[in-house]
Amino acid sequence: MSAEATGAVGGAFRLDYGFATDRGLRRPLNEDALLADRHLFAVADGMGGHEAGEVASGICVATLAEGQDAAHGELTAADLQQWMQAADLAIRRAAGSRAGTTLTGAALVREAGVPYWLVFNVGDSRTYLLSRGRLAQVTVDHSEVQELVDQGRITPEEAIFHPRRHVITRALGTGEDSEADFWLLPVRAADRLLICSDGLTGEVRDEDIAEVLTRHAAPQDAVDELVQAALKSGGRDNITVVVVDVVPAHNGDAHDGDAHADDANSDTAPRPDPEDGHTQPRSEGTSP
Repeated sequence: MSAEATGAVGGAFRLDYGFATDRGLRRPLNEDALLADRHLFAVADGMGGHEAGEVASGICVATLAEGQDAAHGELTAADLQQWMQAADLAIRRAAGSRAGTTLTGAALVREAGVPYWLVFNVGDSRTYLLSRGRLAQVTVDHSEVQELVDQGRITPEEAIFHPRRHVITRALGTGEDSEADFWLLPVRAADRLLICSDGLTGEVRDEDIAEVLTRHAAPQDAVDELVQAALKSGGRDNITVVVVDVVPAHNGDAHDGDAHADDANSDTAPRPDPEDGHTQPRSEGTSP
């Protein structure tokens, strides 16, 4: 599926994307939810069990979708912050303290007329960037084991198997901390975003994820193989995967979609205040 957009200095690029979600092999139901529409891509991983986790994740992505529909065009960091706050409140009203959800994803925004990805995250679902053959995790997990890694008490390798690796420290709809982190990334032709729940990253190592993303040209093919890889590794959690490609809208120079990319701000430090700073293909022509 695809959506067209206008790049820097009039250059056109297209967003090609694929997505899938799977209950996995151990869970009785799927508490994940996703949004892949026009300029907004997100994955929410609900917590709270039957009639709670799926409610939280569903409310979350529905709130984002309704916000994008009402925006009628370009999205802003302020929009995303407002929608996440609205989702947090709606989940608390609907489920009390019984449910919450992680949320991660990316929105196409503009700064000084230049297109950027605004990546956002609450919890331990992740957004990755595959750029020029290298896969990097953009988001930082809000989890107990990530805090232990940051403190130097365990290694990243030890964190993979740590018994408290699923304990998160931030979520929407529950707990005291629902604040999102934000990163601003330049939009570059040939870049690929991966947005996923921990049902993928808990089963498949980053190097194997990178190999699949590099080998498949079509986003949906990469999505489908990643889901199958997680299932083959045990499928102990719900699995949700979204892959988004930035490609030139026309057969021309690859720089059409990233004319200012190398000059743009590529700072990926967390920005707590955004004011600073299954699977059926569908095609939509849009203009941000």
